Amino acid sequence: MNQYQLSVQAHYRPEILERILRVMRHRGFRVNAMTMGQPAEADGISLEMTVSSLRSVDLLSVQLTKLMDVTSVQVK
Repeated sequence: MNQYQLSVQAHYRPEILERILRVMRHRGFRVNAMTMGQPAEADGISLEMTVSSLRSVDLLSVQLTKLMDVTSVQVK
């Protein structure tokens, strides 16, 4: 399995974490580690994740970018 590190920035909504995790599960990715914090701006969240899958990480990043409240996705 390949491991990838993602950085996701999003507007805070009570359901945003569930949406992000659902997309990961549906796309066949496993979350190995996750850290969530609130940056200086009060209405945003920052997620740092390590995920693994046999699939390409591009499949996941494109789908995450399509979520309504996600502002950016970076693969490190």
